[in-house]
Order: sequence, then C-alpha cells, then structure tokens
Amino acid sequence: MKIEVLVDENAEDLKISVTCRHLTPDIEKLLATLRMMNHQLTAKKGAEVYLVDTASVIYIESVDRKCFIYTRDDVYESDFRLYELEQRLEEYGFIRVSKSFLIHLQNIQSLKADINRRVRITMSNGEQIIASRQYADELKKRLGVI
Repeated sequence: MKIEVLVDENAEDLKISVTCRHLTPDIEKLLATLRMMNHQLTAKKGAEVYLVDTASVIYIESVDRKCFIYTRDDVYESDFRLYELEQRLEEYGFIRVSKSFLIHLQNIQSLKADINRRVRITMSNGEQIIASRQYADELKKRLGVI
C-alpha cells in the first residue's frame, strides 16, 4: 500500500482519492470510516449500501455479533462492531446504555426508573430500551438528571 499526501495551498476543499485494483472489505471499512467523519454511516440494506446521516439514527443494536442501525423509517446493517460505533459516535450525541445498545440522546422521549437501578428509555419511535445499572448513572449524568 502506498499513501500519498499532496499539500496545495490553493485547494478549496479536502479531496481524498483511493485507487485500487479491487474493492475489498478492508477498503470498504476505510471508506466507511472516512464517511463517518462527515457525519454519515455506511450501512447495508439487502444487497445495497447506503449512507445514513447520524442525525437520523435513533439507536443501534447488536444482535448475534451483527449491528443494526434503526432510523425512523428503516433498519440497516453495519459492518462495524458496537464498540467501534460507540467510539466514533460519542461526539455526535450517542451513548452506550447496555451491552447491546447505543442510543442517540436527541431521540429520547422519556425516562422511567426501573427495578434494580435500571432505567427504561422510551425513544422517539416508541421503542423501549432498558439501560442497565452499569450504564444508567452515566446516562443520567449526560442528560443532567443527576
């Protein structure tokens, strides 16, 4: 692999170009990471690949080592693991609330105390997610409830 950086003081915008013989999963992951910097996630729905704006994501769920991205209208599958999405999306208002869920703080409709110090979260699409004890305090802190 060869990496080339060209500095041009007259350039009006950042341009990243990838030249390859074949589009491999590693290259697709690299491209997905670059798109995340532009507030977009690369996700699949069937055989098609979509660019999903992070602002439209309500929550992300991990099931059987696969991550699913839920928006108001659709469900997409991501090639990233939940911890990778957590690291990349934290600065955009996402927080982990259990071993299986990342939620977008802007899409919380309500919170309700649950048994054993857990918190029941109702999202803007009506879906209810349980924040485990391990993550509930951080959620409350981020929301300014504590």
